[in-house]
Amino acid sequence: MIRKGSIVTIACVVAAAVHCGGAQTSPTAPAGLPPPAPPPSGASAAPAPPPAGDSVLPPPAAAAEAKPPIAITPPSKEGNLFDGAEFYIDPAYVRKVEATIKESPSDAALLKKVEAFPTAIWLDSIASAATVSKTLDDAAAQEKKAGKPVVTVFAVYDLPDRDCAAVASNGELTAAKGGEKRYAKEFIAKIAAAFKAHPKQRIVAVIEPDSLANLATNLSVAKCAAAEPVYKHGIATAIRDLSLPNVALYLDAAHAGWLGWSGNQGKIAKIYADVLADAGGVDKIRGFATNVSNYDTLKGGDLAKLEPSDPCPDELTYIQHLSESLARAGILGKAFIIDTSRNGRSGIRTKSGSWCNVKGAGLGERPQASPTPLVDAYYWIKPPGDADGGSDPAKPGYDKLCGPDAPDAAQGAPRAGAWFSKYFIELAKNAEPPL
Repeated sequence: MIRKGSIVTIACVVAAAVHCGGAQTSPTAPAGLPPPAPPPSGASAAPAPPPAGDSVLPPPAAAAEAKPPIAITPPSKEGNLFDGAEFYIDPAYVRKVEATIKESPSDAALLKKVEAFPTAIWLDSIASAATVSKTLDDAAAQEKKAGKPVVTVFAVYDLPDRDCAAVASNGELTAAKGGEKRYAKEFIAKIAAAFKAHPKQRIVAVIEPDSLANLATNLSVAKCAAAEPVYKHGIATAIRDLSLPNVALYLDAAHAGWLGWSGNQGKIAKIYADVLADAGGVDKIRGFATNVSNYDTLKGGDLAKLEPSDPCPDELTYIQHLSESLARAGILGKAFIIDTSRNGRSGIRTKSGSWCNVKGAGLGERPQASPTPLVDAYYWIKPPGDADGGSDPAKPGYDKLCGPDAPDAAQGAPRAGAWFSKYFIELAKNAEPPL
């Protein structure tokens, strides 16, 4: 374990090509949204247009030169809100699991175990922002019953022109129709007010999955180029307004298969530095969230074989290398949350860019605090069972990367964010470690 005040030295390697990450879409939970080249993985979407799930050709790899190792300042353990706390259990998610148990009673004993684990609450629309106070009131009730602090995790996900390199999780707001102002006043301000009204509760917010990473790799996409200032200003506003004494903010940092190459890490670190300067400084955030709605394993796995040029074959290697790139940009002492909701199994993809309802996936490590140096928590940010995108070309929410011709995508999937019972059962059966 790394103790406070110790130093970690990390070496990085060279770069090559880029891939994508993911988010999802849905009025309640996230689904599968792609960012860069081949497809990405999943996040959550808005209530307006139903999410789909598309992607763009991968951008050229960012070249990187070898650089000497740099000392990394580990995060302060005192700032980890997950430590010493219970995790909020979302009753809406439990109801989904219970519905699946009724459909598949023979799997009841296994599926029932999933109800004990927390998932993030996705705020993917202006309407969803109005639910924050009720969620925190419920968390306060759970806290009282537990007799100890309860930490509630939110994914903040409603940027104007969201999912700029795809269409899987396009949202309700656009810059052309005043989206930036509405995002600040009708979305972020509402969330901030609810957070302020619950000053004694521990709150974690993951800020805008699949956003800034697109600016590092996908500016060749016209929609991303146009969205660049909106993304930067909007996220700076979110950080500024949501940075409160009882709130820990984690900025989305894609995943190893997207930003693992050294050149891409250098680009994203510079983008983070600029946004944080606009937001009021690097101390406004606790750290970064990786693998949100994606399938990259913690150690070893698909990428070592599918992307041998990527110096970061897994998420734990990625956060070490990213820490070095962040340090070079003056961003020190940051921690990470890694989404382990569907990354339990390796060797399940034929393409590293496969992001939609990947066949053979299983639940990963259970949510837990301080599992390893640099990591504040493993957490199920993507609620397991929420679809990444529709697989039926004749139905709303269809995405070709989720359809019959997508080699790694499970079929029979509903639109992004909708509950996919069959897939949920497989995630539970394939859990690694087993439930």
